[in-house]
Amino acid sequence: MSDTAIRRGLDLNDPKMRSIVLFAAMFVIVLIVGYVQGAANTTLLLTQAIAYALIALGLNIQWGYGGLFNFAVMGFMMLGGAATVTISAPINPLFWDSEGPLLLGKALAMFLVGALVVLAARQSHRIGIKGGWKTALIVLAWFVSYVAYRSQIDPAAAYIESTAGYIGGLGLNPMLGWLIGGVLAAIMAFIVGKISLGLRSDYLAIATIGISEILRAFVKNMDWWTRGTQTVSPMPWPVPLPQQYQADGVSIADSFVFARLGFLALALVILVVVFLFIQRAYGGPWGRMMRAIRDNHIAAGSMGKDIKGRQLELFVMGSVLIGIGGAMLTSFNQIFDPSSYQPINHTFMVWVMVIVGGAGNNLGVLLGTFLIYIAWVISDPLAQAIFKNLSAWSQSVGWGVIPEIDSRALQMRVFVLGVIITIALRYAPKGLLPEVVQKQK
Repeated sequence: MSDTAIRRGLDLNDPKMRSIVLFAAMFVIVLIVGYVQGAANTTLLLTQAIAYALIALGLNIQWGYGGLFNFAVMGFMMLGGAATVTISAPINPLFWDSEGPLLLGKALAMFLVGALVVLAARQSHRIGIKGGWKTALIVLAWFVSYVAYRSQIDPAAAYIESTAGYIGGLGLNPMLGWLIGGVLAAIMAFIVGKISLGLRSDYLAIATIGISEILRAFVKNMDWWTRGTQTVSPMPWPVPLPQQYQADGVSIADSFVFARLGFLALALVILVVVFLFIQRAYGGPWGRMMRAIRDNHIAAGSMGKDIKGRQLELFVMGSVLIGIGGAMLTSFNQIFDPSSYQPINHTFMVWVMVIVGGAGNNLGVLLGTFLIYIAWVISDPLAQAIFKNLSAWSQSVGWGVIPEIDSRALQMRVFVLGVIITIALRYAPKGLLPEVVQKQK
């Protein structure tokens, strides 16, 4: 084989060769982590990483395909988690045996009536009410509907919290909860997108930041629905739990490995199906149209493309995956804790995954997701080991121990993310695997 052929074979500028080398390196990293952490912890890490991969693919649809700023990743993940609580959490007999369902049904009916009143007010121009009178009528409809709804939901919530704690779930399969989580995220994305996508991109970013914080406050304070800061636990799995394996005589250590392998296999199947679907869609005429809108929406609009409609399509599609990924994480972790959702690890980290991996490239996003999540997880114990050794050395030379090692090590996660994204933007500004656009011959 000639020297030229060898150089071509190792050419990292070739997208295919670059992908093979980087994924091979990631595979080696996973093997090393598995050897150090053990099978149980490795399957835990990989399953959570796959859930985050779904979320990152959703953000890539929005940002990589459409150039849409979405900083409401955390909010959509919370909606997915809340949905899977409602669908799959165990049934609460205290709620169903009380007057709670009746009171909640009245509140829901009042909500629907209020929504119809507002919609009717928005169509009042059909009967000759226009201009300022129409605006005043809409404002009045909103006010009356809100007061009427609160007159029903407040006593219902107080009654449920005092008698049953919270409404509980329906005890159905968690996968149905994942699906409903995606639907709820899609509905919220449709509402936000309808309002904000017609404006400049920075307005969408501002709107999604606000929506994310509103959703967090909303879910966190609805104790009758999600138990708020009291958390909902344990959440069921769609596959056998470790306790079920233990009941069949499997050891405790092996039971966690087998159970997590089952969940990992299910999550991997979902990820592969989603990946193939969006990869095929983006490589076809639909993807070419989306790239044209992203790169020059004015030119695309002049050719008759519905710019806002297509951007709304992307925004909703991406939010579906974010909601499903959030619901999957809630089920796997077996706990829904609204207070645990923080922008740093439920929005910022997902953005880092997409940017480092390569926006617009689904393979790059998968690579970035596993790289960033592994770095996020192992940076804490690695920093603890370093700090403890430094503390022992400093104590031996008379400088004293390093205080609060646990909290300092936890903060190193953010530092590591900052270092990774800085290096990536310096040496790979378009990501480790940049977007590759196939040219039509």
